[in-house]
Amino acid sequence: MQTQSQNIQKRALLLVAHGSRRQESNQEVIALGHVIAAHQSYALCEAAFLELAAPSIKEGFERLIALRATEIDVMPYFLAAGRHVVEDIPEELEACQRAHPSVPIKLAPHLAAVQGQMAELVIQLMATAKPLDRQ
Repeated sequence: MQTQSQNIQKRALLLVAHGSRRQESNQEVIALGHVIAAHQSYALCEAAFLELAAPSIKEGFERLIALRATEIDVMPYFLAAGRHVVEDIPEELEACQRAHPSVPIKLAPHLAAVQGQMAELVIQLMATAKPLDRQ
């Protein structure tokens, strides 16, 4: 017999970024994950990195599984559809899917795939641009 808590669906988000040797850059992605988690659209949210930083995509995915995620949405935090978005991330996720075939995975498009919204964001950011200090 399953208890009510066993029946609860836990939808999770895996936020995937490139990764950087610069720890501050990685922390920005992790902080974004916390902001997304605070919106409570997902029961769980984890940041992961393709390379140069931890956790890896596999490690982030496995953490969500350990936290009992029942479905995982993946957001590639990349601007353009380069090799990482088109090949590397899907390959990593296919390996995760083979390891956990009962957990559905959905892959969102990269950020600039929504060009209208991206254009609005660029315009908003340019409104806050400051002169380059060349001292």
